[in-house]
Amino acid sequence: MENFVVSARKYRPATFRSVVGQQHVTTTLQNAIVSHHLAQAFLFCGPRGVGKTTCARILAKTINCTNLTPEAEACNECESCRAFNQNASFNVHELDAASNNSVEDIRSLVEQVRYAPQAGRYKIYIIDEVHMLSNAAFNAFLKTLEEPPSYAIFILATTERHKIIPTILSRCQIFDFNRIRVEDIRKHLRYVATQEHIAAEDDALHLLAQKADGGLRDALSMFDQMVTFSGHNLTYKDVVQNLHVLDYEYYFRLVDALLTENLSAALLLLDEVMQNGFDLHNFVVGAAEHLRGLLVCKDTVTVQLLEVSEGIRARYVQQAQASPLAFLLSALNLVSQCDREFKQAKNQRLHVELTLMKLAYLNGAVQFARDLGTSNGHATNGEAKKKTSVETGAPVASAPAPVPSVPVVGAAPAVESAPRVAPPVAAPAPRPMAPPQPVAPRPVATVSAPAAPEESVPVESGVEELHETPSIEDEEADIPTVHHQVVDTSPHVDIGAPSVAGHEPTTTRLPPPPPGMQKPLPTTAKLPGLASKIPSLKDLKAQVTQQMSAAKATPVADDEPSGPVTGLPVIDEEVLQKAWNDIKEDRRAQDRMSEYIVLNRPVTVDDQHVIRLAVDNPIQIDQFNAFRSEFLTELRQRTGYPRLNVHPVLMEQAPTARKLYTSADKFEYLADKFPILLDMKQKLGLDTDF
Repeated sequence: MENFVVSARKYRPATFRSVVGQQHVTTTLQNAIVSHHLAQAFLFCGPRGVGKTTCARILAKTINCTNLTPEAEACNECESCRAFNQNASFNVHELDAASNNSVEDIRSLVEQVRYAPQAGRYKIYIIDEVHMLSNAAFNAFLKTLEEPPSYAIFILATTERHKIIPTILSRCQIFDFNRIRVEDIRKHLRYVATQEHIAAEDDALHLLAQKADGGLRDALSMFDQMVTFSGHNLTYKDVVQNLHVLDYEYYFRLVDALLTENLSAALLLLDEVMQNGFDLHNFVVGAAEHLRGLLVCKDTVTVQLLEVSEGIRARYVQQAQASPLAFLLSALNLVSQCDREFKQAKNQRLHVELTLMKLAYLNGAVQFARDLGTSNGHATNGEAKKKTSVETGAPVASAPAPVPSVPVVGAAPAVESAPRVAPPVAAPAPRPMAPPQPVAPRPVATVSAPAAPEESVPVESGVEELHETPSIEDEEADIPTVHHQVVDTSPHVDIGAPSVAGHEPTTTRLPPPPPGMQKPLPTTAKLPGLASKIPSLKDLKAQVTQQMSAAKATPVADDEPSGPVTGLPVIDEEVLQKAWNDIKEDRRAQDRMSEYIVLNRPVTVDDQHVIRLAVDNPIQIDQFNAFRSEFLTELRQRTGYPRLNVHPVLMEQAPTARKLYTSADKFEYLADKFPILLDMKQKLGLDTDF
């Protein structure tokens, strides 16, 4: 039986021209060989399976070839090329740094570098997975790597460039290998299938190229596996079944169901995906990629961004034409949100099903939002017209005047009340005031303002008060008494006179004016000057501070009489104790633990109905005083003794005994009780520390 060789080794590139997808690297190396500009060290970086070691071997073979072709390729005919092809070349040394990563291995390598090649011009050292070397090995390799002999060339290969120390990177020419494009991998797979006489569908090869994730070696390994599974006829269905991947068909069916708002079909499709053993998270990620593909296919210019086969691309374009752009954008947003929150979800299937429910009725929601926006636009226009008509048809008076009782058609009957004067602060803007003149009431034909003069003008009328305007009319509400005199003697620009001169606020209620007459305004009254009549925050703060100081200076009368009271009934201690315990447990049930802790202690009562409450510290006295009035009221109601009073008493703390921590303290304590221990210590020469 003939030994089978995997395709990754059988079809490994032997020349620069046959390297797939790394033309920027191969062209640079060929030019360096032709111009004899070879560096002493090369570093090949890139993902797995993209040709790093292959290019290193091709470079080592080509620079020792004695008969180069015009394209700077090895001839495969000279002695050096034949020895290399038979793995018998003494000028090419490969070292696996993963298993030779110590300083001793590098020291052995440095010893080999001292010897010149027996045949050929260069000795090439290929060190694969160089990032596995230890820091000590890297440091031991620095000098040789920087100044090697003229015949020595080092080629380092790694998949993790960031693990190599910067001193090594600075001594090498660095080549970054790219991931191989899907189309290049598909073409190479087609070449291998032709050489092996295997009939393969383009969709199957394209799917293999996508699953390889830019690595040609992975693609060839999966190709060998598929050929072993399906024989010499490789189909797309076999690849999907064997690789256990989510087919495009699932997502095409899903989008069709969502566009027709068929929620049942979408949920059944999700159940089918789970029954086939696929991961829900992979399904969500695939759905997002599918929606992105549909969004790309909405424009013919961006169709080329979709890396699929021609048949699948045609289906994408067809479904994209039937999908509204608003649906695709909103659906992609919802699916991306589901992807972000998937790992935090407790019930992940329900999380995905909720997303499908939203997607199923997304078209209807978008249309409803559009209709709602259109209707709101019409309503807004109507309200604007109504607002404009109110503003132009109802002039606003500069100062409100008392409105006589005029029956208005369609209005509610006004309630008779004492004649009141409207505050003059309803004026929209301050104006200079003339001396007051008696104004006769005039009938109002059309009433556009509210009946009560105190109410503010509605917002629809175009007048909106941003803050509450102070009133000079004395109300019945409590007004804080200000013990200072406000004097504004600065002349105003508009009238050249002080707004208020020596006004002292008072709580005396002014007599109301006769009915039908408007209250005359003071000659110096002015709207901006009203602020001087209102106490500032600083004045109010000073007043509150003064009141608090007076309250502290005034002694508080205690509930307990100054002298002993005779004739008080004898207190039933059982009733008192029961009421006390009930109140205490109520505090505990209400989660008022600080009060419970204060009350949870023994109490005594004397013949004067005074309860002595023993507390531990002054803090508990302050805590009890905080709820004392409430507690006494409840205790008196429950016991029926209205003269009960509670006095907290601070308990005397017992002297704290000395704490014995060290052995010296313990010895001193015992020596005080037994003096003979001192004599024993001196005679025996003992020590307290042990």
